Formats: sequence, C-alpha cells, structure tokens
Amino acid sequence: MTYQLLWKSALFSVSSVLAMSAVQAVPLNVMTEDYPPFNMQGEGGKIVGLSTEVVEELLKRAGVEYKLSMMPWKRAYEDTLSTPNNALYSTTRTPEREALFKWVGPLVNNNWVFFANPGSNITIASLEDAKQYSVGGYNGDAAAEFLKAQGFDKLQLAANDTANVKKLAAGRIDLWATGEYLAPYLANQEKTTNPKPVFVFKETQMSLAFNKETPDDLINKLNEILAAMKADGTIEKINAKYQ
Repeated sequence: MTYQLLWKSALFSVSSVLAMSAVQAVPLNVMTEDYPPFNMQGEGGKIVGLSTEVVEELLKRAGVEYKLSMMPWKRAYEDTLSTPNNALYSTTRTPEREALFKWVGPLVNNNWVFFANPGSNITIASLEDAKQYSVGGYNGDAAAEFLKAQGFDKLQLAANDTANVKKLAAGRIDLWATGEYLAPYLANQEKTTNPKPVFVFKETQMSLAFNKETPDDLINKLNEILAAMKADGTIEKINAKYQ
C-alpha cells in the first residue's frame, strides 16, 4: 500500500471515530409510544416492554449513552424525522418509510390483523372482503396508512388504539386493524372480552429508526450487535417473557 493510500485510510478512520463521537457528545434521544406489550409504562412510570428490553440491551452492549422518553406516535415520528441524534421504536419498516430513516433491526415481529367481536359471524379471505366493513385504526399508525393506501374508505381513525377496544366492544366498528399482540393485551387492560382474529392482512416487523444524519458506522455497529443477540439466544429469552 502506498503512503498516499495509508494516509487516506488513516484520515477515514479518524473521521469515522469523530463522527461517532459527535453522536455521543450528548446522549442519544430514544423515543417510543405506548404500544404494549412492545413499549409501555410500568411501575413508577418506567418504560418497559419487549422491544424496550431489546433496545436497552442493544445500546448497553454498544456502550451508547441514551435517554428514553414516551410520547404520542405522531410527535415522536416527526421529531425523529427532523432532528439529528434522535431514534424511534417500535417502527414498522415500510417501503414508504425506507428512505426516510436509517434502520437497526428487526427488533420484533408484529403481524397486522383484523379483529372482530367474539360473537361476530364476519369471515374474511382477502383485503377486498374487508372493505365492506367499518374498520378502526389510529392516527399515524403504519397499519392504518397501509389500509388507506389500499382504498379503505370506511376506515375510522382514533387518537390511539385503546379507543378502538371500546369502539369494537360497543359495536361502533365492525373490525379493528391492529397488531396481533396488542389487541389481546389492550382488551385485558380495558377488561373487555378478547376480540377474535379473523384475518392476517400483512406480516410485518418492527425496528429502531434513526434520523438520517446518524453516522453509518453506528448503524452498522448496532446491527452487528443485534445479530449477535439473536445468535446467542438473548432475543429468544426476551420474547419468551411476553408469550
């Protein structure tokens, strides 16, 4: 290798270290929403959940200082999109979002499902079948955005998904479009009968989304550590606690 190439290589290494150091000049601002059992508030207001445990272990292994906060999804999403040093989970990685963020994941699987009341005789074999029914979703949710793009004109959007538990139980909507883990959890929290899953309309995974200004070195490092957590059984152990 020539002296010139060695010099360029050294400069690149130094710039990479400086870039990663810049990210850690202040703690990484990690945001999430209330979306149990993946991210939720536990005793004393502590943020807990399946995804939270994965993210905290990931950042611990990487030696990344961070602060964790919970807020409405739309605000957290827009802040991560516009502000450097921000990250957001649990974020569904969709084609529409792909180029908007840098990604570490997947953290968890989370299929989107249509749920009906237990006594309902609704049967669905395709997305087209579901368009005849009123469907509950919530503002800013990826599942709701997907259904809007598919031409669901009877979609009713609430401020949050907890409202849809009550709307479904009261018969104000025919179907509830939400995550496979979230529906039974919220039904239990609201002390209503567990809704009946009638159709999986999309298989999805959720990840940790970073602002586009985040250095690639950090993204690559975190993805490598996450892969190691899967290989050594850490992810499997965390998942087992929530099944």
